[in-house]
Amino acid sequence: MLSRVAPWLASRKDGAAPGVAVRPLGGPDTSQLVDLARQDAVANVFILSHLKAAGSAAPTAGGARILGVFDGGTLLGACWAGANLVPVQLDPELAGTVAAAAHSTGRRYASIFGPADSVLALYAGLEQFGQAAHEVREDQPLMTISGPPAVAPDPRLGFGQLADFDKILPACAAMFEEEVGYSPYLGGREYYSRRVKGLIREGHSLVHLDAAGEVVFKAELGAVTPEVTQVQGVWMNPALRGQGLSAGYMAAVVVLAQTRAPVTSLYVNNFNSRARATYERVGFRQVGTFATVLF
Repeated sequence: MLSRVAPWLASRKDGAAPGVAVRPLGGPDTSQLVDLARQDAVANVFILSHLKAAGSAAPTAGGARILGVFDGGTLLGACWAGANLVPVQLDPELAGTVAAAAHSTGRRYASIFGPADSVLALYAGLEQFGQAAHEVREDQPLMTISGPPAVAPDPRLGFGQLADFDKILPACAAMFEEEVGYSPYLGGREYYSRRVKGLIREGHSLVHLDAAGEVVFKAELGAVTPEVTQVQGVWMNPALRGQGLSAGYMAAVVVLAQTRAPVTSLYVNNFNSRARATYERVGFRQVGTFATVLF
């Protein structure tokens, strides 16, 4: 049970030691957070990518913050709290305290994603405050590849160009809706459009357009550090599915991603056996398990 006296402080019933507390991180905490996240550079690529871009663990202009779990001056674990919750080396026994702190901000979160044990423990804590999930995906193999892919890459895949934004955006939106069950345009198109345009501008959009300008295949490098990239948004045009094209395109994703970092990672729903088989054929191997909670 969470402490009724101070939701930011862990109680013995939480499984946390006395004196363990949660607070938002600031700039002076950046180096501790980097060291913590680097304990698993693959699982923590999201937060490491953010720190590389922002240069600081301080709250963002948009109101996102990183909650740190401290025992005295030592950072034990952390959790990104923006549109989503993303745990960072967070012991599941400390997740209830972080859930209380996240809830106390008054924000509503679209999802929780990351290492399965931490994600599911965070969700259990949020459930106590009445935050019920739309869907829980508790088994998502986290997979990586380093070195060349095991199949020939399709040479037609390249980096997306801003000139093709109007063609890429609908494919991204279609993938999003297939994956989570609702449109990314809920509440307006501006935020999602800006996100896609930013991926293209940063060189993190990978796409093949046919002669008619239709997207055949696309993916994004959703998080990028000098050590690891995380592939997201993999989508094949429905008219071309089932023709054995995906492996060649995913091999090309690996080749292009490795121009940014030596290790390419992704996570996939365990029930998506066809996608998992394709990734394994390309050379991806499971190194952990993620989970995603959708609200």
